[in-house]
Amino acid sequence: MNQNNYCVIMAGGVGSRFWPLSRTARPKQFIDILGVGETLIQQTFRRFEVICPRENIYIVTNEIYKDLVHEQIPGLNDDQVICEPSRRNTAPCIAYANYKILARNPEANIVVAPSDHIVLREDVFTEVINLAMEASSETGALLTIGIQPSRPETGYGYIQFDESQASKIHPQIHKVKIFTEKPNLEMAKQLVESGEFLWNSGIFIWKLSSIMQEFETSLPEINDLFKSGMGLYNTPEETAFIKNIYEQSKSISVDYGIMEKASNVLVFAADFGWSDLGTWGSLYDIRDKDKNGNTIVGRNVMTYDSKNCIINMPKDKLVVIEGLEDYIIVENDNVLLICKKQDEQEIRQFVTDVQAEKGDRFV
Repeated sequence: MNQNNYCVIMAGGVGSRFWPLSRTARPKQFIDILGVGETLIQQTFRRFEVICPRENIYIVTNEIYKDLVHEQIPGLNDDQVICEPSRRNTAPCIAYANYKILARNPEANIVVAPSDHIVLREDVFTEVINLAMEASSETGALLTIGIQPSRPETGYGYIQFDESQASKIHPQIHKVKIFTEKPNLEMAKQLVESGEFLWNSGIFIWKLSSIMQEFETSLPEINDLFKSGMGLYNTPEETAFIKNIYEQSKSISVDYGIMEKASNVLVFAADFGWSDLGTWGSLYDIRDKDKNGNTIVGRNVMTYDSKNCIINMPKDKLVVIEGLEDYIIVENDNVLLICKKQDEQEIRQFVTDVQAEKGDRFV
C-alpha cells in the first residue's frame, strides 16, 4: 500500500433531507440506514482502509460529532478527527485538512469523499480510486469521479466531458468541459440523452501540492487564513487557532471555488453502483421491494391497496396503511412524516418550519 495515499472523509452534514430518521444529534452518516450492521460512515471508512493506510485517513466533522466518530470508528487518534467549529461548506474543510496533512507529508496524494454515499460494487470502486490516485500523482491534475447516469436525475450535479480527449493513463479518464448545477427534469433528460454528461459524485483525487496551488490561485483569502497557522497543526495550539479563524472564512464549496475555475481538471467515468443517498427516493431505488413496489422497514407493517411507498417504522410498532401510492411514511422517536415522494425536496423546508415553530427537540 502506498504510504503517500491519504483520505479525507467529509462527515459534518446534518442530513436534513432524511428527516426524521436523520436528526441533528445523530445525522444519517451515523445511522445504519440500510440495515446491514454498519453505519454509513463505518462503511465509508472500511472502503478506504484498503486504499490508504489507516493512520492516513482523516474524518472532518462538526465538533459536536467528535465523540460519535470515536464511538463508531474506534482506534483513531485525535489528530485524525478534524473538528470544525462551524459549517463553512467544503472548501474551508478541505483547506483545513490540507494543512494538517502538509505538516505530516508534503508528498501526499489525497482522495476526498463524503461519508454517506452508497457503493454496491466495492471491488470496482477500489480499482477506480487506485487508478485515479495514480493518474493524479503522475499528471498533477485534479480528478473527480463521474458516474454513468442511469436516469434523468434532478438531485445531482452533472459534468460534461470531452470524449475526444481520453487520458493515456486510462480510456475512461477525460478532460472536463463544464460542471452543471442540479437541473430541472427536462434539462436532466437532455443531458442524459446527449451521452456527454456524467453525474457529479463529489469524490475528488489530487496531489496535495496541486490542490494547495489551486487554493492559492482561486481562493487566496481562505488559503491565507489556514496558512497563518503553519507550525500549529497537529499540536495542542491547533484547536484555539482554528476556532479563532473559522468564523472569518467564507462559506463556499470546493466545486464552485476551485473545480469550476481550474484548467487541469479530469473526470474518471465510472460505474460501481453509486448513490449519494441524499433523499428518501434514492434509498427507495436501492432497497428491496415487495410485490406492490413498497420498500418496508418494520416488523409489523400491514399494507392494503398501497403501492410504491417508502415505509420506515420502529421495528415493533403495528402500522396499517391503506390506499397510499408513491408516499414517504417515516416515524422516528417523536416525529411522523407523511409526504408525497414527488415532493421530497420540500423536506428541508419542513425541517426549517418545524424548528421555527416547535423548537429544536423535533429536529
